Amino acid sequence: MEWLIYVEKGFWFGIGAIGFAILFNVPKRTLFPIYVLGAIGGLIKIGLVHLGHGPVLGTFLGATVIGLLSHLAGWWKISPPIVFSIPASIPMVPGIFTYKMMMGVIKLTGNPNPAEYSKILNDTVHNGMLALFMLLSLAVGAALPLLIVRKKSGKELQDLLKYRH
Repeated sequence: MEWLIYVEKGFWFGIGAIGFAILFNVPKRTLFPIYVLGAIGGLIKIGLVHLGHGPVLGTFLGATVIGLLSHLAGWWKISPPIVFSIPASIPMVPGIFTYKMMMGVIKLTGNPNPAEYSKILNDTVHNGMLALFMLLSLAVGAALPLLIVRKKSGKELQDLLKYRH
């Protein structure tokens, strides 16, 4: 029954990706690939976290796969790959770690007890560093395939395929 939880999480990652795609006013024809990319990237992230590899590596590999697959989606739907990669990557932003960090900062301002202060400070720095490295891995993972794989757009690739036949 554990696989059902992953199906549900993948569904919600995809819904989050579609929400950001609608917010960014992408063309309607790109919504389904954005949903699929968001679900795949999110499932890779939570799968690696479940296997014990940590959220930073999971975020990096999920964003990298999104970046690579966004080229295929761009070719398929004749749109720039960034239209697919950015909305699909945003649901992997580490909101809970950022929230915990900010709550820790707020607790630090009103806590005079040195024993509690050092524990709260340790937790706050830990959550802040996790959030920072997850955001960096998300940015690098999504951008690196876009920079390395190809400089041509989906429209240019379609034109190249027409001339080959």
